[in-house]
Amino acid sequence: MSASARLPPRAWNRIWRNAGLTLAASIAVSIILTNIFMEVFSAGLNVPGLMVAVLMPLVLGGPMLFYLTLRHEQLRHANRQLELLASTDWLTACLNRGAFTTRVLADLTRRTLASTGDGGALLIIDADAFKQVNDRFGHQQGDIALKVMANAIRDSVGVSGLVGRMGGEEFGVYLTGADPETADQVAERIRHAVATAQFSPHGTPWPLSVSIGGATFAQCADFNDLYRLADQRLYQAKSHGRDRVDMMQAA
Repeated sequence: MSASARLPPRAWNRIWRNAGLTLAASIAVSIILTNIFMEVFSAGLNVPGLMVAVLMPLVLGGPMLFYLTLRHEQLRHANRQLELLASTDWLTACLNRGAFTTRVLADLTRRTLASTGDGGALLIIDADAFKQVNDRFGHQQGDIALKVMANAIRDSVGVSGLVGRMGGEEFGVYLTGADPETADQVAERIRHAVATAQFSPHGTPWPLSVSIGGATFAQCADFNDLYRLADQRLYQAKSHGRDRVDMMQAA
């Protein structure tokens, strides 16, 4: 399959729109210039002259314009794919740790510079007893389990936050604009979604669960402080039986 055939529908819409508008502008300019020249050397623009003014850009410029627009869109699409590969975890399709941290830091910095904000939360999510999955069913099934959990997390968060894989079986969720009650609701929704997700390695139903630690903030906050607090609450959730949520408000 050629590279152009793999372009998404929106890219093809831009190609036809940009090529059509540019070609229409070229025809308009051609008609104006032809009319000016015809007025100098004859009585003005006639039918043959109008046909030449329209057909010349279509025949000579149309194919080349379409080709250049197509190549530009292919390059744009390729660059977008490279950006996605550089920022996305290959296994779970979540943001990788670097991209997740960068985006959270950018939002926190924006809040600090503006000295305003409507709150937010950082959740650290860790799979419970995940080593048992790898030891009993193998790492391939462990990868499938991570995909199942990642899908459950993303579905629970929706478009209201960022989801990243921090490493191994640990995920991060950043909720901008979430108050403590909302953050706790999202965390519980994640916990429940993972607990009810279907995972049957080699046909054997196997329950999955996660422990979640979270730190909420009112306006401005430091990423390292948030991560440390959320990680502490995660440790508390683990030590109190797992498959639970433990939240706290940052100072």
